[in-house]
Amino acid sequence: MDDVLDIRQLEAFAAVMSAGSITGAARLTGRSQPAVTRLVQELEAELGYKLLERSGPRISPTPKGVRFHQEAERVLVSLQQLQARASAIGRDAPGPIEIAAISALAAGLVPAALAHLPAALPAEMHLHSLSAEQVVQAVLSRRAELGLTSLPVDHPGLETHWVGEAPCVAVLPEGDALAEAPSVSLAALAGRRLLTVANPFRLRRRVEQALAHAGVQPSGIMAMNASLTALLAVRAGLGLAVIEPVTAYGVPVQGVVVRPLDVAIPFLWGVVTPLGQPLAPLVASLIGALRNAAAMLLPGFHLCDLADRTAIAAAVYGPENAGACP
Repeated sequence: MDDVLDIRQLEAFAAVMSAGSITGAARLTGRSQPAVTRLVQELEAELGYKLLERSGPRISPTPKGVRFHQEAERVLVSLQQLQARASAIGRDAPGPIEIAAISALAAGLVPAALAHLPAALPAEMHLHSLSAEQVVQAVLSRRAELGLTSLPVDHPGLETHWVGEAPCVAVLPEGDALAEAPSVSLAALAGRRLLTVANPFRLRRRVEQALAHAGVQPSGIMAMNASLTALLAVRAGLGLAVIEPVTAYGVPVQGVVVRPLDVAIPFLWGVVTPLGQPLAPLVASLIGALRNAAAMLLPGFHLCDLADRTAIAAAVYGPENAGACP
């Protein structure tokens, strides 16, 4: 394999993966179908393994093709970002700001903070909604200048500017008897279907710990990979949700009611940047604007003392595991 891959080959392969067919990829790239086919075949020959399985008109990626596509997509996005930055440099204009955030914070907090920035926004900004683990990797690799991720997060390559905490909430369908009270007790969730997030190592772990401590057994659990999906599932009558408060308050959904719980289940998140990287003025302003937006939006919000790692660990892992650091 040569040291440098042809960008046209990567684009053709990525287009096939996006469209699901050579015909669709040709339309996306403005090339002919034979040209797309040739570029993908040349890429496969260069790599030394098949990326696509062909069965008549049907095309499906090989296992190696799926893995390679993840890498190729990152390269193509990076090249697009480089092109935007190069154009900004040529115009003596600020470059685009790259922000990576988990979906709850990307939807529920970042827009509110951006709306209250004192400085003008750059001509181009990129807000990437990613998993917590992907946010960390985006900041570590410096593909993002600013990251917002749920805890736990602990990496020597990250600088944590602040950690926020706010209690989780119950979300009920309008008309539910529990919605008549100003708060919802965990005991009232017994025998009801519970909607919650899927990642067992983050918020769901703390929800399950609280339920176990209260001796509450739901009739069933439906796990979602995003709190907004849980809100919509509650509206559809599929159950009750216990979720982080940022989506519940920051992305209002008609047909549901948000209530505090009688037991505090902490949701913690951090604002991070690459360690040692000077902050652009807009990024520095945004870090403060995010803090202010959270304080205005979230009942019970407070900043954690970054020096008190034991207290943060206790909130993240539970008191019995407070010896670990977040």
